[in-house]
Amino acid sequence: MTYSENLSIRWTRLMNRFAARRVALSRPATAFVSQPEPRTIGSYAKGRQLVSGNYLFAGHLLQGAGQGIWDVAPPDANFSNELHGFMWLDDLAAVGDAQARKSGQDWLWQWIKLYGHGAGPGWTPELTGRRLIRWINHAIFLLMGQEAERSNQFYRSLGQQTLFLERRWRASPPGLPRFEALIGLIYAGLSLEGMESQLPAALKALAKECNAQISAQGGIPTRNPEELLEVFTLLNWTAMALREAGKTPSDAHWAAIERIAPTLRTLRHADGGLARFHGGGRGLTGRLDHALAESGIKHKQPMGLSMGFARLSAGRTSIVIDAAAPPKGKASTGAHASTLAFELTSGRRPLIVSCGSGHSFGRQWQRAGRATPSHSVLVLDGHSSSRLGTTPENRDWLIQIPQRVPVAINPAPDGISFEGQHDGYRRTHGLVHRRTLEMVFDGSGVVGEEHLFIPTDQDKRMFDAAMDARDLLGIGFDVRFHLHPDVEASLDMGGTMVSMVLKSGEIWLFRTDSACQLRLEPSVYLEKHRLKPRATKQVILSGRAMEYATRIRWSLAKPEDSPVGIRDLVQDDLDGLTNLEN
Repeated sequence: MTYSENLSIRWTRLMNRFAARRVALSRPATAFVSQPEPRTIGSYAKGRQLVSGNYLFAGHLLQGAGQGIWDVAPPDANFSNELHGFMWLDDLAAVGDAQARKSGQDWLWQWIKLYGHGAGPGWTPELTGRRLIRWINHAIFLLMGQEAERSNQFYRSLGQQTLFLERRWRASPPGLPRFEALIGLIYAGLSLEGMESQLPAALKALAKECNAQISAQGGIPTRNPEELLEVFTLLNWTAMALREAGKTPSDAHWAAIERIAPTLRTLRHADGGLARFHGGGRGLTGRLDHALAESGIKHKQPMGLSMGFARLSAGRTSIVIDAAAPPKGKASTGAHASTLAFELTSGRRPLIVSCGSGHSFGRQWQRAGRATPSHSVLVLDGHSSSRLGTTPENRDWLIQIPQRVPVAINPAPDGISFEGQHDGYRRTHGLVHRRTLEMVFDGSGVVGEEHLFIPTDQDKRMFDAAMDARDLLGIGFDVRFHLHPDVEASLDMGGTMVSMVLKSGEIWLFRTDSACQLRLEPSVYLEKHRLKPRATKQVILSGRAMEYATRIRWSLAKPEDSPVGIRDLVQDDLDGLTNLEN
């Protein structure tokens, strides 16, 4: 990290602390003038864990039976941020009994005592906005049975945090953090007596951020599907809170919601979960469908790309493909080298997946999860299609990303086809990778082709040099297909076919007619709310590129007599009704 960059970070932290301590002396809010309807969705199971003293945040489990949430020492900054963001209040409210309420009350007033004067890691604009939303959402839950003195402390702290946001929201990074800061400020302006004056400027700033951060495709610069869902949810909540207060969302605000909704439908798998790309997870169960239903926007994206992703769907099967280069610059600090990778879900059962984000398991897992081999795509010579570098702030970001990623989605004779290519290996090997996927009309089969080829004479010289360096033995490649942990896979018929059985009993068969080695190897499935990676398997097609053009063909298909669980079929019918409503 350079001296000037280090100085800038220290200056930002200093100004946050200064602003937090200054507003601690300001006049407090005294009451609610109105209160937005609570819309946050928590987990009952996680709420019970918290009440019993099991604190699971950012991939770490700390057991503190008999200890408060502020008595445990956070193992890292991510754990600390999740504590100070107070999203765990959603989980306690989901439990909703007297013990859960007492835990929430004790921990909130402990925070006021320990950090309310402006100290501690929770005084950043994005965490303050996130915290304000939860405090206001769950105010009735928190204030029930409290004495006047404690209620006054609560209102005083809300007022101080609101004034802090008014001074410091501009210091939050663009994207989701800034949306959290501004929407926390808007919630406070709508809800708190004496804070109404904050509303006009905050709404104007929100409209400006909607225009700047939400693309015409309805995407965000990071291309993270789960992050897009968070932004969409916040904008939805704010629009509904404004209407409940007799106000109208700005044109820019509502237009952003209208752009995002169809994009999220493109990113939605058949089971209602999100595609897991660029650091995003599947999202909380039901949250995506709930958010789409609340928005009331029913139209879908026309055939083509949404935020750089393509979707093929038929029958009970969906495929989502990363069909663009990774984000550039600062937006790439969480991006993955996943160009042309895909995920496939059959009904309510994921089959082909990405390994996912290893962010909560430490830097090594995070770097591994971002590499091309952690995605269901061709890997050339063990290299990623985008190279991972390190910023001066010691953060990882992608450099030397593919320059050209042309794609086409067209009707096929018996279904729909996707074709895309990228030049991520051209600089090092002179080769371009083209992937073709064709899905049949009823979703029961997919045919794929991987094509490595030399586009120009100059690239031929690059390829020849790479061949000479390997004594003309060819350039190795692996086409990887990572499987969901619930899939039972076995190598059949002398190593020429892989049989995959889903939890529902449905069977899929993987075959190839190429002169490649087909094998089944261990893999991992990374989920941010688990303590450790889940073991799973991956199908790998391996071979060597010996010529200026190499083709690898494969297929995924359900046999005609493949069983489907009756529970899955019933649920699929219900999901179909939900999709019609959404």
